[in-house]
Amino acid sequence: MTVRTRADLVALPAYVPGKTIPGAIKLASNEVSAGPLPSVVRAIADAATAVNRYPDTAATELVARLSDKLGVPTEQVVVGCGSVTLCQQLVQATCTEADEVVFAWRSFEAYPIITAVVGAQQTRVPLTSGHELDLDAMADAITPRTRLVFVCTPNNPTGTALRRADIERFIERVPSDVLVVIDEAYREFVDDPDVPDGVESAKEQWAAGRDNVAVLRTFSKAYGLAGLRVGYAVASPAVAEALRKVYVPFGVNALAQVAAMASLDAEAELMARCRAIVAERARVRGELLEAGFEVPESQANFVWLPLGERTAAFNEHCLAQKVIVRAFVGDGARVTIGEPEENNAFLAAAKSFAG
Repeated sequence: MTVRTRADLVALPAYVPGKTIPGAIKLASNEVSAGPLPSVVRAIADAATAVNRYPDTAATELVARLSDKLGVPTEQVVVGCGSVTLCQQLVQATCTEADEVVFAWRSFEAYPIITAVVGAQQTRVPLTSGHELDLDAMADAITPRTRLVFVCTPNNPTGTALRRADIERFIERVPSDVLVVIDEAYREFVDDPDVPDGVESAKEQWAAGRDNVAVLRTFSKAYGLAGLRVGYAVASPAVAEALRKVYVPFGVNALAQVAAMASLDAEAELMARCRAIVAERARVRGELLEAGFEVPESQANFVWLPLGERTAAFNEHCLAQKVIVRAFVGDGARVTIGEPEENNAFLAAAKSFAG
C-alpha cells in the first residue's frame, strides 16, 4: 500500500535557502554577520537550564514587551516561529482553496509556497521597471476571490521600499474585507524618512475604522536571531485572534523568547549595528554603480543586482572567489551587506566579473 498525499504537492516548489560552503563568505541569507550580542548569548545560556519545561505558548512576557514598545494593546500582538510562519498562518486564517492571495513578483519567495501549501490560488503582479512594487497593478489584480495581499517593504530581494502616500492610496483602494499584510522584515535598516513605519501606518488605519491592515516583523535580521526563529504580527484584535486559532502550540521555543527579550534590552546597541550596516550598504552600492552595475536604491541589509540572463554566470564567478550570493537565475542576485572585509571580498569578485 502506498500512502496517498495531495496530488498538487508534486508541483510545489521547495524553499531554497542560501548556500553554506565551508571556508566561503556567505552573503546569501541576509543574516547579520556579527551575530547576537554577548548579553543575549548569556541570557540564552542561563535559560538553557530550564528547557525541560514547555515554553509559554502565548509568549506572554515577550508580547507584553512588544506591546509596550509599539504602543498597541497586547491583544493586537501575536508572536510566531519567524515571520514566515506568521505569513502562512495568515493565509490559513483567511483562505480556502476557493480564495486568492495577491503579491508582487519577484518578492519574498515563500509567498507562493505557503499559498500553495494552504491550497489557495495566487496572483503574481510584476514589479515596475524600477524594481519596485507596482501598487496600482496590485490593486487592479484584486478580485472578489481575493482574501489577502502581501506588501513586502523593503522588498525582498530588490530592497526597494514604498513611500507613505503610495501605501495610503493603495489601502484606500483595497476592499475592506481583504487583508493587507505589510511585511517589514527589514524595517530596522530603513534610513529614508519618506518610508513610513508600518505599525504607525496601521494604527492610523485602525483609528479610521479600517481593521484590514496587519504588520509583520522579525528578530531574525537586525536582531541577529535567525537561528532561533521568532517574529511577530501586529494586527486588529479580530485578525490577531484569527492568527491564534491557527498557530501550532509551543511554536516559539523558550530560548527564542528569552533571546528576543534580551535583544530588546540591548536595542540601542543593536540599532548602532544597523546604522553601520546602512553605511556599508551605501558604500557597496556606490562602488557597484561605479563598476557599471545597475543597483536599485536599497532600504534593507542587502543590495540587488538585476543581471537577468547573466545571473548564473555571476553566481558561478562569485563562488569561484569563495563568495556566496543569492542567485535568482534569470532575474538577478541578492547580496547581503556583511562586515567591511566581507563586503570588500564581494566587491573584488563583482569588479573582476565586470571586467
